[in-house]
Amino acid sequence: MPAIISMLRGVNVGGHNKIKMDALRKLYESLKLKSPQTYVQSGNVIFLSDEKNLSLLSQRIQDGIHRKFGFRPNVVLRTSSEFRNALAKNPFAARRGLDPSKLLVTFLASEPGQQVRENLLNFDTRGEELHIEGSELYIYFSNGVGQSKLSWPLLEKTLRIPFTSRNWNSVTKMLAIAVCIEPAS
Repeated sequence: MPAIISMLRGVNVGGHNKIKMDALRKLYESLKLKSPQTYVQSGNVIFLSDEKNLSLLSQRIQDGIHRKFGFRPNVVLRTSSEFRNALAKNPFAARRGLDPSKLLVTFLASEPGQQVRENLLNFDTRGEELHIEGSELYIYFSNGVGQSKLSWPLLEKTLRIPFTSRNWNSVTKMLAIAVCIEPAS
């Protein structure tokens, strides 16, 4: 039974869409998802499931959140294998002196089409460095996220795909949790 990493978008940000992590774990258990573990307060849940159709599973989780908490965040799912591949594809991995707290991985709900990829090449990054690999967008904020002038609404309009982002430190920690709860094969 593989571990699945679930990332909710826009949960517990700026006092909106509040969910306590113990309530979120209980919701996942009620959806028959095994051994749910949360990581930080931003809606990261790592759990076990035999479900193969991640799109249907994402919808089921969104429906459950809507019923229980009254709002419907985007839920992006990756198997532990897909997550491991996302870490391996990091285009910044060979760069020395990179601050991992300034690296953001944006997980797209699906792989973007060619037109979206071309639009990203012309996107005004405002000094940030963007690379897209499969269904992940890697962004390095050389001056930190807080100093960035990157337009998130414009990025969202360019992507036209639901997404959520996590910093590199969170990504590596979530994979470690997935590895811990996954049964030995």
